[in-house]
Amino acid sequence: MLSDRLLLFTDRLLVNPQSEFRNPQGLVNPNSAIRNPKSDTIWALKDVSFEVKQGEVIGIIGRNGAGKSTLLKILSRITEPTEGYADIYGRVGSLLEVGTGFHPELTGRENIFLNGAILGMRKQEIEQKFDEIVNFAEVEKFIDTPVKHYSSGMYLRLAFAVAAHLDPEILLVDEVLAVGDAAFQQKCLGKMGAVAREGRTVLFVSHNMGAITRLCERSICLDEGQIIIDGKSNQVVDHYQFRHIKPCAEWNRADSVGKGDGVAFLRVILSNSEGCPTSLFDGDEPVHMEIHYIVRRPLSGCQIGTRISTSEGLVVFTTTDADNSGVSALPKEPGFYRTCFAIQGGFLAPGKYHLLVGAHLPYRNVYEVIEQAVVFEVTPSKSLVSLDGRLGIVTPLINWETYKEPLS
Repeated sequence: MLSDRLLLFTDRLLVNPQSEFRNPQGLVNPNSAIRNPKSDTIWALKDVSFEVKQGEVIGIIGRNGAGKSTLLKILSRITEPTEGYADIYGRVGSLLEVGTGFHPELTGRENIFLNGAILGMRKQEIEQKFDEIVNFAEVEKFIDTPVKHYSSGMYLRLAFAVAAHLDPEILLVDEVLAVGDAAFQQKCLGKMGAVAREGRTVLFVSHNMGAITRLCERSICLDEGQIIIDGKSNQVVDHYQFRHIKPCAEWNRADSVGKGDGVAFLRVILSNSEGCPTSLFDGDEPVHMEIHYIVRRPLSGCQIGTRISTSEGLVVFTTTDADNSGVSALPKEPGFYRTCFAIQGGFLAPGKYHLLVGAHLPYRNVYEVIEQAVVFEVTPSKSLVSLDGRLGIVTPLINWETYKEPLS
């Protein structure tokens, strides 16, 4: 169930929970939902209240199920709140999931004009932006192909290009950029930054804490449908990470074999040199990783990769199982697989790190991504790296060669 009174203007967003409970179906006792802790009623959002000024870029963070996407759906008029209401003044561009508002039978060209019309734009306005949208999405060759034939990456590129380029006063972006490649993510983040500099309002939901702190001066953290903290992004991110992101040495799939017809991850585990699972490593100690996954059908080209990020979301490095193969696309037959690698000791500076695992066909398809599969911490060591207080996310000891040259 949902609970909010939402008023969204081009210059401010006001959420006012002080309203009469509306229950036209007569199916739920509002008193039992609020007062009885054992009630089966679950509020997706409750007592959420905040204000957004014109031109602000607001980050919204929280765990899965905290109510972030529900909030954006209410603002987008996709979901009607059980209690309260939303008044919206100004054009709203929404990108809540890949291809929101697209009709699969229509071509990319037709969907651009359809989305523009939904936003209230005239045909002439859409035509003026058309080439810019197509160039940004990089789908020129397929613009007259029905979007049902697009890959997930092509779908995402066009959907984001339409949402960001059709001049909405308010842009709502959910965590959809995670399915794009790194280059496209940077391109989208750059575009959102440009939209913000033009004075438009952006509400940005993301698990990428680096993007949140870089794009948003202010953020809101939701938990179980309520606002936990609202303030400067760096303070909100620190609070969220301290509250929710704990070191975790192992991830296991809950549904045993997953879904889809490509690749599904089954287990990710971190261990020390003795093979013992752990999430705490000394600065000079190597970090060993083991990934278990299943391939369901023959794949002509597929990479299993991982991305190491700091607790702030800054990417340290990315590596895949193709790094030492000499080829970029590795054939994989159906079956169960186990792949391993190690991060050498002394390479990472002390701190907390998140590890993402993913399976993809480069530049074409993403089979599966597990965000923050494991979280580990590197503690200071007594080595030279720690003793001399050098700066940097990575602190490798490089082989230097020095020669004393004769005076000329």
